[in-house]
Amino acid sequence: MSPRTLLGPYRRLFAVPGASSFSLAAWLGRFPAPMLGLGAVLLVEGESGSYGLAGAVSGTLALAFAVAGPQWARVMDLRGQGVVLRVALTATLLTGTAFVAAVVGGAPRWSWFLLAAATGLSSPNIGSLVRARWSAVLDPAGRQTAYAFEAVVDEVVFVLGPPLVTLLATLIAPPVGFMTGIVLGVVGGWWLAAQRATEPPLHPVDPGAPKRRRSVLTPTLLVVVVTYMAVGTVFGAIDVVVVGFAEEEGAQAFSGLVLAVFALGSLFAGLVYGLARLPGTLVSRFVATAVAFGLAAQLLWGVGSLAVLVGCGFLAGLTIAPVLVSGTSLVESRVAQGVLTESLAWTITGLTLGVTAGSALAGAAVDAWGAEAAFAVPAGAAALAGVLALGGTALIAERRAPAELVEDRSTG
Repeated sequence: MSPRTLLGPYRRLFAVPGASSFSLAAWLGRFPAPMLGLGAVLLVEGESGSYGLAGAVSGTLALAFAVAGPQWARVMDLRGQGVVLRVALTATLLTGTAFVAAVVGGAPRWSWFLLAAATGLSSPNIGSLVRARWSAVLDPAGRQTAYAFEAVVDEVVFVLGPPLVTLLATLIAPPVGFMTGIVLGVVGGWWLAAQRATEPPLHPVDPGAPKRRRSVLTPTLLVVVVTYMAVGTVFGAIDVVVVGFAEEEGAQAFSGLVLAVFALGSLFAGLVYGLARLPGTLVSRFVATAVAFGLAAQLLWGVGSLAVLVGCGFLAGLTIAPVLVSGTSLVESRVAQGVLTESLAWTITGLTLGVTAGSALAGAAVDAWGAEAAFAVPAGAAALAGVLALGGTALIAERRAPAELVEDRSTG
């Protein structure tokens, strides 16, 4: 089979009018995701000398982002992405700049937490916005390919973002790394906001309809979100532990490159997953990929050098994109009309809540035990993700939505 035929599903995605432009804009707009958390760690640790404080501040930013993401998405479902994005991103630029100024200027540490929270609260979830655009123009079979492609795009961001922020922070100055993430996010987000023709249709709420919250927080969404919290804990912990481990090894400038290896493994797996026609239901795929993720991360117990960490990171990374794509596909197949963007934002909220816990737990673990022993935090969180997915099987297997049935037939 020729590469042209093999990659046909991806080529067909970009035959959709406007798809190349909105996907590229969203790619650029997602750079804050891998850059702000790590950038905050490097900035605060450089000023304070404490990984515990750095992890707590970075976790505060992630927690605020997790809380705010679905709220921005809900407004966008009602009002449209363009106007709301412009307002949010202007606030992100102002609060992010103020946070850097407070840390560098030696402002009281309570203000660091306050401004980190303000930066997170003003930041919309770009990943959920572009997935909502794909969902509006594709059938279920096409959505699996699109979601896999967007997972790959996420991983490209995570391949490039950590080395970029680390090199800028260590070779120039810590504030440069953080602010570069802010600027890239604002530019990409404003570009996406300008593309009004590909926005999903609006769904104003009927005042006489049942409360909207009930239609969003379904058992399926709750199981995926809780599982993603454990997955996100791995992500948040890895950022802090790898930086600390690289510093112990005398090579902190390489920490971003090591983190990129995790994303590189996920990138390869995402490309393959998007082309595969897998057996089983969306539920079985989600559970299987979550268990595989939990098992692969146990390799972290054997890390004793940067070389070993690179190998373990790549292998563990191979399981990241599949669990994220399968969870997103499962949620999308059972979403209520008019709340797609918000539902997808809740999945990212689960991840970022986990990042919050992971950053704080790993920072404390590095300070207390040393970085090598602190790999227990991401390894344990990954195992928990597999257990949670298995435990939630009864809830999410209660029924199969029509969209899931269509996709199963198209992939069988």
